[in-house]
Amino acid sequence: MWLKSFLSNHVLANTTFVVVLLIGTLSYLQLPRAQDPEVNFNWISIITLLPGASTEDVEKLITDPLEDAIRKVQDIKFVSSTSREGIADILVRFEDISERLFDKRINDLRREIQNKANAELPDEAIDPVILEITTSNNFPTATLILTGEANDELLRKTAFNVRKDLERINGVNSVIEAGLTDPELKVAFDPSALRERGISPTQLANTVRRYFRDVVAGDMQIGQQSWVVRVVGTDADPGYLESLPIIDTEQNIIIGDVAEVSWSHDKFNKLSRYNNQPGVTFAVTKQATANILDLVAQINQYLEQKNTVLAATGLKLTLLDDQTESTREAISIMQGNALLGLLLVALITWIFLGAHIAFFIGIGIPFTLAGTFWLLSATGQTLNQNILLGVVIVLGMLVDDAVVVVEAIYYRIQRGAQSMQAAIDALKEVFTPVTASVATTMAAFLPLMLMPGIVGKFMFTVPFVVSVALLISLIQAYWMLPVHISMSRLDMSSPGKLQRWRTRFLHKLRLKYGKLLVRVLRKPKRSLAVVLALFLAAISAIGSGMVRVEFFAFDPMRTFYINVEMPPGSTLQNTLDTVDAIANKARAHLNDDETRSISATAGQMFTEVAPFFGDNYGQVFVSLNPKTDDMRSVSDIIESMRTDVMATADARLITFFKLTKGPPVTKAISVKVRGDNFVELRAATDALRGILTDIPEVMDITDNDSPGKHELKLQLDSDAVRRSGLNPADVSNAIRLLFDGEVVASMQYESERVEVRVQAKRTSLHSIDQLLEIPLTLPKGGEIPLGQLVVAETGLSRSNIRHYNFRRSITVEADIDKQKINTIQANNLVMEGWEKIRLQHPNVDLDYSGELADIQESLDSMLVLFLFGLGLIYLIIGTQFKSYWQPFMILATVPLAFTGVTFGLLTTGNPLSMFTMYGVIALVGIAVNAAIVMIHAANQRLEAGMSVLHATIYAARRRVVPVIITSLTTIAGLFSLAVGLAGESLIWGPVASAIVWGLAFSTVLTLFVIPLLYRTFMRKSHS
Repeated sequence: MWLKSFLSNHVLANTTFVVVLLIGTLSYLQLPRAQDPEVNFNWISIITLLPGASTEDVEKLITDPLEDAIRKVQDIKFVSSTSREGIADILVRFEDISERLFDKRINDLRREIQNKANAELPDEAIDPVILEITTSNNFPTATLILTGEANDELLRKTAFNVRKDLERINGVNSVIEAGLTDPELKVAFDPSALRERGISPTQLANTVRRYFRDVVAGDMQIGQQSWVVRVVGTDADPGYLESLPIIDTEQNIIIGDVAEVSWSHDKFNKLSRYNNQPGVTFAVTKQATANILDLVAQINQYLEQKNTVLAATGLKLTLLDDQTESTREAISIMQGNALLGLLLVALITWIFLGAHIAFFIGIGIPFTLAGTFWLLSATGQTLNQNILLGVVIVLGMLVDDAVVVVEAIYYRIQRGAQSMQAAIDALKEVFTPVTASVATTMAAFLPLMLMPGIVGKFMFTVPFVVSVALLISLIQAYWMLPVHISMSRLDMSSPGKLQRWRTRFLHKLRLKYGKLLVRVLRKPKRSLAVVLALFLAAISAIGSGMVRVEFFAFDPMRTFYINVEMPPGSTLQNTLDTVDAIANKARAHLNDDETRSISATAGQMFTEVAPFFGDNYGQVFVSLNPKTDDMRSVSDIIESMRTDVMATADARLITFFKLTKGPPVTKAISVKVRGDNFVELRAATDALRGILTDIPEVMDITDNDSPGKHELKLQLDSDAVRRSGLNPADVSNAIRLLFDGEVVASMQYESERVEVRVQAKRTSLHSIDQLLEIPLTLPKGGEIPLGQLVVAETGLSRSNIRHYNFRRSITVEADIDKQKINTIQANNLVMEGWEKIRLQHPNVDLDYSGELADIQESLDSMLVLFLFGLGLIYLIIGTQFKSYWQPFMILATVPLAFTGVTFGLLTTGNPLSMFTMYGVIALVGIAVNAAIVMIHAANQRLEAGMSVLHATIYAARRRVVPVIITSLTTIAGLFSLAVGLAGESLIWGPVASAIVWGLAFSTVLTLFVIPLLYRTFMRKSHS
């Protein structure tokens, strides 16, 4: 009676329905839009600066000590570091650990790094900056450039203000600029003028250091008043510095007598150019919860307002690229396919069940989706393509339980039962199988939430959405649906013409299916042999290579880089001129309607693995307009310009880097050559490159080792320094002041930090000998040439020194022709080639990472999760049927589904990808549903006294219509995405296609195989 009383409370049900619908709709509209879900990759970036230090010094003084500290932290998967002039960049990736444990490990890392920095790092080093890398800050949300007629103070000052303005925009996480330098007060001394007066460069530097500083002296009490005492020693006027007397000298000599003080700027480490004008580039990243569409709209609004002000100055701010188009496209594709799927689901239910029943089922879909979006909003999710994929996948399944419930109600109403009583009896009949079928579907999806690695984190929201929606759909099927049908007082006593046709159609369908089933049951061995042959054929197609394997297939973004590496010793300006020439070549191969912007930057180069910085690195950034039907793909555009671009004479190496949607992965082949000796590392790297060159399907072979600038290494001659009476520290300091100079003081001026640099005036040197002849002033008067105090050695420095897991390394990377070879095959060929020459390089080992590591991690986890899902499904079915054997009969649908997926891949030509296998695992929980309801009905008939044969045929005929309807609605929900009716997706299309083909094939076979297995094995058990 309680059930009847509960279902009779229409007010409670309808009020709940409306409230969920309204709040869910508002939640959907207010969800922040994003292209990808917010994912913390468990990557930590540690950046430490040591201004003026060589690459080798940075490795020895910064990288090695910090890596010693990092070794003490637990749960680290790998550590990768890059040491280069003046900066150490360390990347730490943690294992897949819980969020709480990850936070603890981050605190451990911060503590160890800070302790090491305080104890061992040089005083000149700037404290390490520790940053967590997520999908929000991994790639710029928007890229802007400020251009002007000249790279002057006006451009620099305006760029500084623009950066501050961008940082204040709501939703901006960080702004990284390229081409912006800090202001300086430069004390440029004349070495000869110092020598004439017997003053050393160190005396001059110490004078500025001691005078140019502000001191807070404290406070004092004068009478009843409290006073603050300050010693002011800084002033922005260059004349103030020039007027200061030089200390430790008997003469009255001021700085202005031996040096010129002027406003200047720090040396450029990056330069940008756009439309043949110098500029400053800004890369803007967003906060995790920011709405990317709203954020870029704010940036565009700021850009319009700022350009109005800048018009009179000759400066212009331009938006080079942003993620709104790709985000809109990704969301639009999913929303379009979801809408088409919803319409197809409604059409299927109308065809089989009529307008009234289809309406009751249809209004349950927005209720379920509204509840899902309400919960997503409450848990802080964004509306992204993964969330919408979960919606598309679950669309057809949302009505599965409702179809079974409503079909049972419909069946009783046709036979004269009242609506309320029909609903109660129907729920009693189907509650167990419907709950079990939803539970098995969730059992297949829930383990996917446990998938480790970047791919697992990226895909987490898909099974989460499916599971939440399925749970809410049960509330709709068990509560809302019966209430709505009972309220309608549905009367089937006088059906219309269309309804009579539908009744006859379904009756004929059951009749013909029953006849076919009887024929199959008469020849069980032959029927099972056919099914087994199809399954073996599917396995053979995979094993023989008839199905192409491409583990990671991502949708390309309409942006790409042309990366350029110049010869060692190239100046920053030379690099900029070269990349600008390449930009002009690329522009010549682009149509006007294709091009959004092309900019050139020297001093940096982004790759799949890590960024490169240095004067000999550069890149061309090409942003394209959204693709239309008459536009070329990104790959076609790159191929059209490849020959012309690669022919650029000045560049040492040129490569193309395509950006893709989805989780970040490296190139198909990425091998780290690890050792301790650079000569051995280089020899092993060259040998490995030779192996790759001999594989025809391998292209774009690169490595990240490159020589740096010409280097003059000076070592103090201790005996000569002692005899000269000079302090060794003063000699080293004087050498620094003669060349790069030294920052000896700083001040705040107009919101900027201004450093004071003491440096010798630049002079033209024509030989090393001329440099070594530079005289240094002796303490007791007189001079001594620099060459008499040092031992000089020349050579080539290193542009960078990389470590991987605490050993020096060189990473060799290459792309492959995925139409001819897959990642595993290509890496196997590399391993075989290396094994032949491994003994020639005994002190070197290889680390195969990149896409291969991601694939192996995902494959290993998928197998475990697949078995875990099967175990959960077996547990649920075994509990329901109280049987050890019947779950195995139901799980026979799994190989049937796999067979369907394989034939689907052969038909469509799609590759077997990681995401296809993801769809196969998800399919397991869907495919068993038909078998569950069919065997449940057969068991009921068997308990009622029917023979095994009669129970089998009766259950099959009784359940054939709901089985067909539920399968067709699931297929209908995914069909649009599978074939790309509302837009194609290389990532999600294969997932949908796998489920569609697998479910279609398994449903047809299930209708015959499950009754055949049931009759065969239950007959023995029953007898």
